[in-house]
Amino acid sequence: MSQPVCAIIGIGPGNGEAFARRFAGEGHQVALLSRNETYLKELEGQIPNSKAFAYDASDAASAEKVFPAIEIAMGPVTTLLYNAGSGVFGNIDAIDLDVVEAAWRVNAYGLFAAVKAVLPQMRAQGGGNIVITGATSATKHSPGFTAFTSAKAAQRAMAQSLAKHLGPEKIHVAYVIVDGVVDLPRTREMIKQQNQDVPDDFFLKPDDIASAVYYLTQQPPSAWTFELDVRPFGEKW
Repeated sequence: MSQPVCAIIGIGPGNGEAFARRFAGEGHQVALLSRNETYLKELEGQIPNSKAFAYDASDAASAEKVFPAIEIAMGPVTTLLYNAGSGVFGNIDAIDLDVVEAAWRVNAYGLFAAVKAVLPQMRAQGGGNIVITGATSATKHSPGFTAFTSAKAAQRAMAQSLAKHLGPEKIHVAYVIVDGVVDLPRTREMIKQQNQDVPDDFFLKPDDIASAVYYLTQQPPSAWTFELDVRPFGEKW
């Protein structure tokens, strides 16, 4: 039996890379998808059984082109991790329509395009997994997050609709709300610049988020999770 294929959209330092390493470690072939081809090639050289594919989540043509290429190169996709996310922060007085559209295209439109493209492969296999990386902004809407929160709310609504439609076909759709600050050099620098003194366990660890995501893909159909919140114990909620 060939190794299962996990396609990850939104590969970057942090969650995307952690997802790739975890699924590769669990015996998956991993398709690495993002716009940063240089970074993808570096990871391809580090992660066994991985292959880089240039991908723009905001462009439906990418999905139509890349998913058939993955199937030819690696086999049909069994798990799709939609980790792409974008948003410029600001209230309605601080942002314009282009910012709102860009956030929506990556978070909602891009999700739709990717799922539409991968469904024939999952249906041919009789099932699969689709896990979407969400955010607190999907359910809690602050004035300074107008574009991002509306896009994430749309993404969550779409995910729920997909879960209800695809569940009978044994395609498990799950939404992971990442609530907190992910541990990255740039986020630590941001906290430092704000003169905040926080302990190490203030941050969400990408490897731990990856463990939660992998767990979702292993659930039996009789006890599927749709929405999973992950946060460090100190995060207010």
